[in-house]
Amino acid sequence: MELAFAEAIFAEEIGEVPVGAVVVDSSSGEVISVGGNRVETHHDPSAHAELIAIQRASYKLRSPRLINCDLYVTLEPCPMCAQAISFARIRRLYFGALDLKGGGVESGARIFYQSSCNHKPEIYGGLYENRSANMLREFFYSKR
Repeated sequence: MELAFAEAIFAEEIGEVPVGAVVVDSSSGEVISVGGNRVETHHDPSAHAELIAIQRASYKLRSPRLINCDLYVTLEPCPMCAQAISFARIRRLYFGALDLKGGGVESGARIFYQSSCNHKPEIYGGLYENRSANMLREFFYSKR
């Protein structure tokens, strides 16, 4: 989770919403990829931290399925990212703060609980929740 926070901090430094993600091999604990938000930098609404980390891991492992991988992210994934997590067959999802407005896992759309969802990872929310929430709160407060 520390790497995810480091990615979130870097995202904030370049003017992005501070969200970071890390894909880890569940067997060895090896970090496969990291990602931070790049929506503004890439001029791409889909350049969320989770998607970047998943894309990099898929490329590195030469597979669209990350069956033996876990994803750590500082914020609850949105519905778009949750669906990508399902498509990638991520084994476990660990996340920090809930996203009451845009979440897609435990808030909002709850993608993994829909009958159309083919794969549901094990979900562990609330990791360093206060740290994650404070980072986001301070970022948005500074923008007002």
